[in-house]
Amino acid sequence: MAGKRKRYEYPRYFFTNKSADIRRLYSEALDKVGVEWRVTRRGKEPYNISVARKSSVALMDRHIGPKY
Repeated sequence: MAGKRKRYEYPRYFFTNKSADIRRLYSEALDKVGVEWRVTRRGKEPYNISVARKSSVALMDRHIGPKY
């Protein structure tokens, strides 16, 4: 299949909020339901909470529904 682009999906969730208190509430809720997450940064400042592990994305899909 030369010349054809292969479709690649990498479903993940991002939550963005400047408030440390709001990010803390969100991450505590993720912890309670067993979702693994990481903080991503822009420079030195926390920016997103990222959920990218396949099992955690599936858990998010079950709790809130798939994104697509």
